[in-house]
Amino acid sequence: MRVRLAPSPTGKLHIGTARTALFNWLFACQKGGKFLIRIEDTDKERSKTEFTENILEGLHWLGLNWDEEPVIQSKRIEDHRKAIRSLLDRGLAYRCYATEAELELMRENQKKHGMAPRYDNRHRDLTAKQQLTFKEEGRTSVVRFRINDETTVNWNDLVRGPMRWEGVDLGGDMVISRRAPAEEIGDPLYNLVVVLDDSNMEITHVIRGEDHIANTAKQILLYKALDLPIPKFAHTPLILNPEGKKLSKRDGVTSISEFKDMGYISEAMANYMTLLGWSVPSGMEERFTLQEAGKVFNLDRVNKAGAKFDWDKLNWLNSQVIHHLPSETLLQRLEPLWINQGWSTANKEWCIDLIKLIGPSMTLLNDGVDQAKPFFNTPLLEEDGRKQLELDGSIKAIESLLNQLEKTPWDGKQSDSAKEILTITSKSADIKKGLLMKSLRVALLGRMNGPDLITSWGLLARIGQDRLRLRRCL
Repeated sequence: MRVRLAPSPTGKLHIGTARTALFNWLFACQKGGKFLIRIEDTDKERSKTEFTENILEGLHWLGLNWDEEPVIQSKRIEDHRKAIRSLLDRGLAYRCYATEAELELMRENQKKHGMAPRYDNRHRDLTAKQQLTFKEEGRTSVVRFRINDETTVNWNDLVRGPMRWEGVDLGGDMVISRRAPAEEIGDPLYNLVVVLDDSNMEITHVIRGEDHIANTAKQILLYKALDLPIPKFAHTPLILNPEGKKLSKRDGVTSISEFKDMGYISEAMANYMTLLGWSVPSGMEERFTLQEAGKVFNLDRVNKAGAKFDWDKLNWLNSQVIHHLPSETLLQRLEPLWINQGWSTANKEWCIDLIKLIGPSMTLLNDGVDQAKPFFNTPLLEEDGRKQLELDGSIKAIESLLNQLEKTPWDGKQSDSAKEILTITSKSADIKKGLLMKSLRVALLGRMNGPDLITSWGLLARIGQDRLRLRRCL
């Protein structure tokens, strides 16, 4: 059993393409098959190397590794042209010399009369004399594959069940190569090359989005014309925005690299995308690993209806995955972000303790930068913190605490010692403990809210920052 992902490198890895890759990978995993990659780079103007790299990096980040070297479609163009010549020689395809202006006029007339847009097959049966006249005029031609209106295409879709398409609904004879001068064959087009390449790669199952259903009907006709084995097809639901329309760039973030940059982690993204169109078996929780899903995944549980994207659910899953990561693992994820800020992570024990403090309140990986910042950089006083220090007794509280620390030094490791220092300071200076603790928080973190005060104080005390921050408030 062999499946594939065949992205076009004309943009970054889209979440819809990534979800298709995920379903293919899980299906191969469950069946003990192979997951392959083909880069469909025949659109010369829009295909870019950086997009190919982005796609492969995104798949690798998600944990979707492939089993063979990626196939580069453009390297097979001569095989594609050879197949087109074979179809021409057998009378299954022909050259169409209709100009763009003529085709546009045809479409306008169809629209005017309320007809569905389709090619009217006007050059299907040109005589040799007519062809010669067009050539002498200097016209270029596309190559079209014959689709008889009377034909019927049937297949059993592994998601949608029995499918049936009438030839008359397929838009007329299909273009299989772009315009080229007489006797030449232009660049082969999608429906032809995908059939040839899937056959060459021995793909047994084609799992892709429902927007390819009409293409599948056309491709089955090409498989038959080229006498190639027909794979099984499965068409998965589209990912929709909250309004029920196909998710697009207008909806904001859609590429996997953008989700990564926002602080979503790979395990949560893979988990969430699996739920976009697939229902977990009874008794299985909605939070799972790829390996767990790979043991039970099947196409029977893929939904036909579109899957609405839900930010709240993604955020919840991301937070759950982060909260269940070992502190050492979460530090490994955060360390590059911290180093990028210019922060030292040499003291691993201290960094682990900081992770234990901030990890439970993180939703996104980037939260680990925002929440760690006050421990690496002395924070500015925020408005609520400034007002706190202006209260009667606040400055006295800080002065008294500094005096007590001279008498009772604290290394930051024993929380009971910190609590005792606060109690002694409160009693000896006749300061309410609440005022003392609020003033201490502002002095250390610059604001009234934040993580556990005693643990925060201990972390800063261990690197000699607590007294410096207390003194700056005086």
